[in-house]
Parts: sequence; C-alpha cells; structure tokens
Amino acid sequence: MTSTRTPQEIREDIMRLTSEYYSQVHAQRRFEPGKTKVAYAGRVFDDSELRHGVDSILQYWLTAGPFANDLEQKLRTYFAAKAAYLVNSGSSANLLMIATLCSPQIGENHLKPGDEVITPAVTFPTTLTPIVQQGLIPVFVDCQPGEYDVDATQIEAAIGPKTRCIFVPHTVGIPCNMDVLTDIARRHNLWLLEDGCDALGATWRGQLVGTFGAMSSVSFYPAHHMTMGEGGLVVVNQQGLKRTCLSIRDWGRDCWCEPGQNNTCGRRFEWKLGELPFGYDHKYIYSNLGYNLKVTEMQAALGVAQFAKLPGFIAARRKHARFYLDAFACLSDHLILPQIPTEAEPSWFGLPLTLRDHVDRRAFILWLEQANIETRLVFGGNILRQPGFRDIPRRVHGELSGTDTIMNQTLFIGVYPGLTPEMQNFVVERVRRFFDTKI
Repeated sequence: MTSTRTPQEIREDIMRLTSEYYSQVHAQRRFEPGKTKVAYAGRVFDDSELRHGVDSILQYWLTAGPFANDLEQKLRTYFAAKAAYLVNSGSSANLLMIATLCSPQIGENHLKPGDEVITPAVTFPTTLTPIVQQGLIPVFVDCQPGEYDVDATQIEAAIGPKTRCIFVPHTVGIPCNMDVLTDIARRHNLWLLEDGCDALGATWRGQLVGTFGAMSSVSFYPAHHMTMGEGGLVVVNQQGLKRTCLSIRDWGRDCWCEPGQNNTCGRRFEWKLGELPFGYDHKYIYSNLGYNLKVTEMQAALGVAQFAKLPGFIAARRKHARFYLDAFACLSDHLILPQIPTEAEPSWFGLPLTLRDHVDRRAFILWLEQANIETRLVFGGNILRQPGFRDIPRRVHGELSGTDTIMNQTLFIGVYPGLTPEMQNFVVERVRRFFDTKI
C-alpha cells in the first residue's frame, strides 16, 4: 500500500515522536540522598541530541559528511584556528599530533626517534603513549599538589641537547602557565603541544587554551565538556601542519578530497609521486604512515547539538566548582584546594582535592562511595609507577615528590552540569561529616 504522506511529513512525525520519547524515558528523576548516584561526570542532553542523531540516520550518510563539516567549521571558528579535524577520540587526537610532528613532510624540523619531549609525570596514559610509540624519549617533570599541571618553574632546567618538544595537558581543566611555556618554547625553538582534553573553554589571560601551541587536542568522551559518545578534535594553529595532519588522520593519503568527492585538486590522474607510475590515481597515493581516525556522521550530529550548549556547560562547571571551593574553604587543615593563577580561568573537568598527610584517602573515598558519591583519582598518578609504563625509555628531571603526593593523596569529585543543588549540598554535608566524625 502506497503512503499518501510525503517524506517530509513522515520525518516531522518521527521528530515529534523522538521528542516525546525523550520526555518519557530520559527526564531527570528526583534525587534521593544516599540512593541516587552523584556521578563524577555524565552525559547532559535533551531531545535536541536525539533529534540530531535520528536526522543523521534518516539521511544515512554514515561516514563523515555535512554534520561533520558543520561541526569542524564551528570548532575552527571557536578556536580561531587554521584547521580543526574531528577524530574518533581525544586519545587519537594526541596520537595524530605527535605523528604529524614526526612526519618528514613537515620539513627539517620534524621529530626523529630519540628526540626528547618534556611532559609532566602526572598525566593521562594516552598523552604519553604516542610519545613512546613514535620512538621519542619522554622527559618527566614534577607536578605540585594544588596545581596539578606541569611545574613550569622546572621546565627550562629539564631541557637537554636532544629536547625538541614540550607536550603538556591542562589537567582537570586548570590552565598551565602559558606565559612561561610559550616563552621557553620560543627561545629554545621547541614545538609546543597542548592536551586540552580536560579544559575545553579554559583561558589564560583571556585567550583560550588550545590556541597557544602548534596543535592541541580535545576530547568528546561523555565525561568531558561536550560529548559525541566517543570523539575528539585536533586544533591546528600552524599553517604548515594542516595537510600532514589531515593526511595522517585519513590513512596517510596524499589526496585531500572529502568523502564521496573526486578530483578536488583537478589533477587526479596527473601526479608523479614516489616511484609510482605517472598518472597513478591520487586517491590512492600515500605520503605518510597514517591511520583511519575519522568520526561517523551520527557522532558529528550529536556534537552539533552539544556544541550549541557548550557555553552553558562551561558556566555550570565553573559555578559548581566555585560552590565547592567556598564550602570547603573551612577545611584547609585537612584539604589542599586547587590554587588558581590570577591569569587563569579554569573550565573544570573535576574538582581535585588533595588530602593532607593525616587523612587516609582510601577511608575518605569509601566514605563518599558508600553514600553513592562517585570519585576518581587524577588519572595515572605518577605514570612511571603504572605497570604498563615502568620500563619505557625515559629521562626524569629532578625528584617527583609532588607527583607521588598527588598519586597517594589526591582525588577529584564531579562538577559536571548534571549536578543539582540538592546533590551538591549532600556532597558537602557528607564531606564535612567525615572530618567531624572520623578525624
């Protein structure tokens, strides 16, 4: 039987039902203290994300297409960048940045096996892993409780004759000291990379983090500031890196056509590269050792909906962090609270708390978790004590005593936009009760 309705009418019905489904299935439930989980992070969405996702399926583009192009353009504008390339995770973004700097295609200043990369010892594994995988030597610098980023006062002394790059994460959303980092990188002719996965929207002297280095990474994992489920971004700030970065993301190919397009260069069958015969199809010429790190169109559709909410998400994270900082100010005998440079405006991933030596971190965590309040540690702690990283080639500058303190005494709690005032008040009450009754 042939339908008398047009495709547009059917689509409108599907979208209406999608919104109705959201209101019945995903609406937030009433908070019950001690029973409802107070998550450290989570997806915050409404029917817009569902409608965007359904729309992408109805179009059935599947691979990166119009939504992906739209989101890349929005993000490139947001960062005022030379390019913004979506990838399948923040971890892949870090891999892509390091691989780009290792490509001979970018010129004589490319990184070579044995070159050194200065990076903090408190880090996320996939900030470090690409350095090791590319045959580079990480040089570890200490981090301090309350600051959590690389100790900028130690970086210059860590530079050796083989040092070629500085790669720093803005840990838990607190900006690194970009005055010091950019000055050192400039004077010593070092590449500067930023891992901005924790810090989307953070600023240093009013300038977005992620815009200082040659490239930076962003994560769209559900715990981060906006989400596509999985996903990430490389922000390219240096013109000469654009083509190589795109090539390595897309299998290492020399061609730069969008999916489904042909002959963008106008010379598809007129190239002579490598030892290939003249006229070899440019779509199948590979100038780099690459990967397939692209996103799907449905992921990008969700990202478009989330990006519209990003300013509100960032504002909520700042508001929630400020609430906790004010509430815990009276607990300085037991806690080291984050110390924020006057030049910095964090965009908080979570709120880190370092317990003083007389406080048993495991007991504190269990006290919170037993009340259904989630906690997390600051990623790998001292990454060199992790089983997978104990035997990697490395150089360590100085002592990592601050790093070990963070490993042993620090945790963080959530500040994500899904928290309600009732949840936050319950967290404060539970924390204060621990110190009143257990210490």
